[in-house]
Amino acid sequence: MDAPEALAGLKVLEMGQLIAGPFATKLLGEFGADVIKIEPPGTGDPLRRWRIVEEGTSLWWHVQTRNKRSLSLDLRSEEGQEIVRQLAREADIVVENFRPGTLEKWGLGWETLSAANPGLIMVRISGYGQTGPYRDRPGFGVIGEAMGGLRYLSGHPGERSVRVGVSLGDSLSALYGVIGALLALQERHKSGKGQYIDVALYESVFAMMESLIPEYDGAGVIREPSGSALPGITPSNSYPCLNDEHVLIAGNGDSIYQRLMQAIERPDLAEDPALAHNDGRSRQAERIDSAIAEWTSRHERDHVLSVLETVGVPVGFPYTARDIVNDPHYQARDMIQTIITAEGRKLKVPGVMPRLSRTPGRIEGGGPRLGQHTRDVLDELGIDAATQQALFERGVLYDTPEPDTEASASKCTDKGE
Repeated sequence: MDAPEALAGLKVLEMGQLIAGPFATKLLGEFGADVIKIEPPGTGDPLRRWRIVEEGTSLWWHVQTRNKRSLSLDLRSEEGQEIVRQLAREADIVVENFRPGTLEKWGLGWETLSAANPGLIMVRISGYGQTGPYRDRPGFGVIGEAMGGLRYLSGHPGERSVRVGVSLGDSLSALYGVIGALLALQERHKSGKGQYIDVALYESVFAMMESLIPEYDGAGVIREPSGSALPGITPSNSYPCLNDEHVLIAGNGDSIYQRLMQAIERPDLAEDPALAHNDGRSRQAERIDSAIAEWTSRHERDHVLSVLETVGVPVGFPYTARDIVNDPHYQARDMIQTIITAEGRKLKVPGVMPRLSRTPGRIEGGGPRLGQHTRDVLDELGIDAATQQALFERGVLYDTPEPDTEASASKCTDKGE
């Protein structure tokens, strides 16, 4: 906790909700940036009620919004908009994920904010980007995953496509937004000027699609879904074990393949010159996968893992949340950490990525209460108490009372937590 912070002194203003924009600011906040999150009065970010809700707050909230300060104000009011403009004049980065044109309607668009703060960097995350014929369409991560090409490849041949079990399109867009912001910060050191970063959900997914387009253009091949296999990279698949379990084996390196075939007692496949390299193996993928499956299906999963780990073949199995929390490697690298929420509850959460050797990231408790820092932020802006109180009374500003943490802690103890 005493280590320096890579982004200490950086001021970030978040105007967004749910996943993409808030995930980007979460990453910045974990490395020391002062993140002020703007939330609507009364309701706050809808993520507060998403997935599993305990004691009135989503458990996800304590990951997505950690290290942030909550300022609750009405962005549709003139007074609220003026407060945002004051904050933006002092900010290094503004992150927003509204539909294009929304901030402009409120007098908070790029042209307005950057005119008052020429060094401002603005990350704009939307479904389809700030330009183009689709810019005004609403877009969520799952639609970006579909348009970006990922959804078509997810699933088994001939079956309806399936989604990844997390909001991957949003998270990828957040990562690209952070990369863009850091690139712009680096350039600002030379020019002194800010710029905006235009991140589209579908483009963030599309950028991860590897050989999809050159294979179509150069060879006329439309890549198709392939279940658990990875076409053209052999062997790399899921294989059955006893007790309805299975393992994932990636034996596609030439030397790894040789060790794998010896381990499954198939020296004939190891010594076949036609299978010495990936292109040859890919032409006989079904033959190789059948041989591996015949061996794994005769053994329990732990035996398969032990044998292949011993000979240096990449092998694993799909982890559940329980597997992750109990895994000694996760624990040794502090990737499972315990926080105390504002309600006084102990909660396990993921650690911080990426790992910096000298200026590592940190976690300061869970997500804030709605409007928890409204008065603090306005005090820093120099807005006097009387003006603040008038804004609270008109519903422009909002905060929530501090909870009784002793009662919450007692409740946790009673529940055996």
